[in-house]
Amino acid sequence: MTQTIAFIGLGNMGMPMSKNLLGAGYRVFGFDLVAANLEGFAKSGGKPFRSVEEVVAEADVVITMLPSGAIVKKVYTDEKGVFANVKAGALLIDCSTIDVDTAREVSTLASEKGFEMVDAPVSGGVGGAAAGTLAFMVGGTAEAFERAKPVLEPMAGKIVHCGPSGNGQAAKVCNNMLLAISMIGVSEAFNLGRALGLDDQVFFDVASNASGQCWSLTSYCPVPGPVPTSPANNDYKPGFATTLMLKDLRLAMQAVESSGSNTPMGAKAAEIYTAMDEAGHGGVDFSGVLKHLAGKL
Repeated sequence: MTQTIAFIGLGNMGMPMSKNLLGAGYRVFGFDLVAANLEGFAKSGGKPFRSVEEVVAEADVVITMLPSGAIVKKVYTDEKGVFANVKAGALLIDCSTIDVDTAREVSTLASEKGFEMVDAPVSGGVGGAAAGTLAFMVGGTAEAFERAKPVLEPMAGKIVHCGPSGNGQAAKVCNNMLLAISMIGVSEAFNLGRALGLDDQVFFDVASNASGQCWSLTSYCPVPGPVPTSPANNDYKPGFATTLMLKDLRLAMQAVESSGSNTPMGAKAAEIYTAMDEAGHGGVDFSGVLKHLAGKL
């Protein structure tokens, strides 16, 4: 029997993700606050609903892709939300990128109400969502992970079980904090090289084959030329916008505070991207930090 999936949040990420589920043969119901998103979803073969209460009533699986922890908590716990209206035994999957504490709180509430739930934030952006090649970082019990895996597969290139509830979010914020730090480091190195008269391609050829090698250099190079597919070759159009990187960095700093960790480089990265955003460049790809640091953005 074909499973019914309720997909809540049909925006830039949720829409293509839901389309991949439809393409895999699932019956997909959808809800979004934006009428145009519901219309697009219907044209793709999904069945739109007007409320969370209605969309989850017949669902075997609920997937949420929402912008903040507060909204996730409300969607699940409201009297017209998921917990109160989904049928017993439904699997709950939150693909939003939210703070670790809220993810764990909502998962605990789900467990208390008899539901299996995983947090499954993604990496790969809109392009990965459309191509069905997203990387899912999943937190939850082994049993819940095994239930979620076949549902995630039509949307995924990689699925990793990161441990108990909240660990998917933990992996996401740690990875993106590292990404922000490494991109700033690569950008500083190119800016210094330019100031010293070093050609960008020459420095790339050296560093990409030396101890400075990293993904921010070899796959997403912040200067035009060496990596043709990087946003630097498309006037720094995102890609991964600075506002989204800043959101993840702020989540990382929340996790730092709640865990008592010491991340001076992460804090500095958050400070730099905050300044870039406040200067009006939130829509620029995060690799545009190279120009921001050089005072040319």
